Amino acid sequence: MIYLDTSVALAQLLGETRVPPPSLWEGSLVSSRLLEYELWTQIHSRKLGASHGDAARALLAEISFVELTPHVLSRALEPFPIAVRTLDALHLASMEFLSAHDRSLRIASYDARLLRAVRALELRIFE
Repeated sequence: MIYLDTSVALAQLLGETRVPPPSLWEGSLVSSRLLEYELWTQIHSRKLGASHGDAARALLAEISFVELTPHVLSRALEPFPIAVRTLDALHLASMEFLSAHDRSLRIASYDARLLRAVRALELRIFE
């Protein structure tokens, strides 16, 4: 199972210079429901709804979502091994929840700050 961070989803949708390998899309993808909100906020802030909306919906349809349950939210309130931003804390709490249920979980992210926290939590990274 691969946890998809918003940075990777946006890179794929926006055709950035760094895009995930095709093998990423062959795995079972999961993310926090937060990804959906972050993705649409970025699409709308760039006024790309008309040109990228269908691709965004198709990408989101490939992902299984973990809801921000009380358990996940309460974990996000606890300290992490390194300082993190609010949304990263929510993603990390979701990652820890999933990792506890599936030790094969790997994290796909292009966010260097988030990846530092992932390493500090000793979670696996998709490479």
